[in-house]
Amino acid sequence: MPKLWSETIEAHRRGVREAILDTTAALAAEYGLLSVTMSQIAEQTGIGRATLYKYFPDVESIVRAWHERQVGHHLHHLAEVRDRAREAGERLEAVLEAYALIHQRRGQHQRHHRHGAELATFVHRDEHVSQAEQQVLDMIQGLLAEASEAGDVRDDVPLEELARYCLHALAAASGLLSEAAARRLVEVVLAGLRPTVDSTDQQAAHDRDPQ
Repeated sequence: MPKLWSETIEAHRRGVREAILDTTAALAAEYGLLSVTMSQIAEQTGIGRATLYKYFPDVESIVRAWHERQVGHHLHHLAEVRDRAREAGERLEAVLEAYALIHQRRGQHQRHHRHGAELATFVHRDEHVSQAEQQVLDMIQGLLAEASEAGDVRDDVPLEELARYCLHALAAASGLLSEAAARRLVEVVLAGLRPTVDSTDQQAAHDRDPQ
């Protein structure tokens, strides 16, 4: 098979798969996961049931694939945000803000769809969610280490604990009604990360007298 033809077929398959994922997520959020059928998905996507079954065996597998795609997009976005900033403190703040906004927008989406919470409960039981959270935790811990070396983060608490603090505190943004509120939450978290007066004084004393 010619390479161009092969690439065209692959692009078509990706397009169909993306359409299936988007359609299923919209139907599940609107009518509830248990109410969605493969026939509905095929009809709304504009394909036959036989074609749909070539891609996925059931509704649940489609929803899991959709959420895995969403998680992948979020991780990619966080990495992009991190890489755009230059200074250690700026990178940390940018990633924390982006993470908070992801939660805020997700919560807002769930509130605006009757079955959004049900869909969220289903997909967050999957293993890929905990794996993604670990990746975010590792990213934040790495950024905290860089910021700590630059003197922007307190050194009296282990970095792993600070990273978990960030992760869980910013998850509260899912209950906030505006992006402005999410950004204020980020400021509160950042304030908790900054060096304390005592640790700053101790570091200054150490710098004056290393012995």
